[in-house]
Amino acid sequence: MSELDRNTLSHKIDFAVIFSVDHANPNGDPLNGNRPRTDYDGYGEMTDVCLKRKIRDRLQSESFSIFVQSDEKKTDGMTSLKNRAEAEPPIGLGKDAFNPKKQSKDQTAQMACAKWFDVRAFGQVFAFGKDGDAAGVSIPIRGPVTIQSAFSVEPVSITSTQITKSVNSEGDGSKKGADTMGMKHRVDHAVYVAYGAITPQLAEKTGFSDDDAEAIKKVLPRLFEGDASSARPEGSMAVKKVIWWQHNSRSGQYSSAKVHGSLTVNADGSYELETLPGLQPEEKEGF
Repeated sequence: MSELDRNTLSHKIDFAVIFSVDHANPNGDPLNGNRPRTDYDGYGEMTDVCLKRKIRDRLQSESFSIFVQSDEKKTDGMTSLKNRAEAEPPIGLGKDAFNPKKQSKDQTAQMACAKWFDVRAFGQVFAFGKDGDAAGVSIPIRGPVTIQSAFSVEPVSITSTQITKSVNSEGDGSKKGADTMGMKHRVDHAVYVAYGAITPQLAEKTGFSDDDAEAIKKVLPRLFEGDASSARPEGSMAVKKVIWWQHNSRSGQYSSAKVHGSLTVNADGSYELETLPGLQPEEKEGF
């Protein structure tokens, strides 16, 4: 059975990820000197784009095929998304996939969803210019997995430290180059919560399956594994708990707003769950 023939998601799913940040910059804002992102009330923020990047990286480490790969984790040598999309199979779809005279948009979308996990999960827009055979082709794919930005439970305290970088100048290395001044920012300590949902109706369009949902559930407790950097030292970010609600039907017993609202997270990382009749959440420890 091919990937296109497999059964799609059979139940609506909601989920939440509770994680802690200790002396780290979870998501710097390049428009604000790379300070940790905050909202106008001072609550820490980690964008949905950042969270999906980490999910992609974890899935890629589990040998899933990922279309939007980060530069430092490329596994196929492609220099751009366009190259990856048009590369000859089995790497990509081939240039004919984007020629409307040879293949329909629906066929191309199905091939992309079957090939790349993140495309059938999060969706993707394949947009190509009017050069060659592309003829201005734009193929939008809407994915069933949605994730909200994560926000801290309380306003965050940010520490900014001035740093210097000193390197040897060119030549024999005996002369010291000029010091470069800079700033480094961190959140001292905070607990964040991110919410998400997976919709069976959209899963039908991309072929997202129950097995795919299990793969996401498996990587969420290890969301920050292999993500260490100067801004996020090893161990400074840790998933405390993953709450996974699997409804008993495709439409779901409750709205996602009601399900997410049943979780109350405290500043120390503890939490309370309101009982929703007929919907028993699975609680998974972080790694």
